[in-house]
Amino acid sequence: MDTDNFKDKSYRAHAEQYEQKGNPMGRIENKETIDYWRHDRMYRQFAPLMNNKDKWLTVGDGLGTDAHWLGNAGIEDVTASDIADSALKKAHELGHIQKFEQVNAEKIGFGDGHFDYVLCKEAYHHFPRPYIAVYEMLRVAKKGIIMIEPLDVGIEMPAIVFLKRVLDKFDNTLIDKFWKNRFSFETVGNFVYKVSEREFEKLGMGINLPVLAFKGFNDYYTTHLDLNQPTSNTKVFNKVKAKIRRKNFLSKLGITPYRLMVSVLFNEIPDEKTIAALKKDGYKLVYLPKNPYL
Repeated sequence: MDTDNFKDKSYRAHAEQYEQKGNPMGRIENKETIDYWRHDRMYRQFAPLMNNKDKWLTVGDGLGTDAHWLGNAGIEDVTASDIADSALKKAHELGHIQKFEQVNAEKIGFGDGHFDYVLCKEAYHHFPRPYIAVYEMLRVAKKGIIMIEPLDVGIEMPAIVFLKRVLDKFDNTLIDKFWKNRFSFETVGNFVYKVSEREFEKLGMGINLPVLAFKGFNDYYTTHLDLNQPTSNTKVFNKVKAKIRRKNFLSKLGITPYRLMVSVLFNEIPDEKTIAALKKDGYKLVYLPKNPYL
């Protein structure tokens, strides 16, 4: 398999996805939908890190929705970026975003530490070579990077790990009957690259990061309900909220892991005020030991 050719195909497919949509700006312009409410909940998860004077870059921000939300929340310097810039151009022309750049996550065209924070919301799992992208994001971030991604239950859920070990003794495909999304792909053409705390601990240790922060939370997405309905449609809206409440209950009991996780990889130890705000908001901070041999 020609991996470089596959990589190019993957990025090209993602670059073309917004060309196929009639009015992609609807997601930004209509703030009364259940879908907007869902994403607003996600953005609010990293509120403890927000300082109006910091400089932000969003990566994989196809429509500019991430940069738009940050700008509305008071961040004064935000640059939106994506593998394709057609939708970002339109968002900029309509006044939804401040600045934009066409950026491949594997080669971000800014200098070291050019931004304070880099935000990558639900885009990391689209990248064909996500580790290269995370190193690049860390390179251009002075303070750190923030990722919101689906959690890998194959690492975070001991029951799945135990069941797989047992079934693998007989046939290493038997686990697929129980772990339905073990190999999951999205229609745009990417494998869904889910994450875990341990994965980022190892990455951080390898490059001498000082501290990480994690926070799990639940969301609900389905194609069986029209999530573009307004929140005033209480029948649909209440179903979505009830599903999230049920997931939260199971997660708090430790029966199931959270479906999504905010991962903050810091390049420098945050100040005491930020640390206090993170802890108050439910984040777990992991201080990484220094390599004693270097």
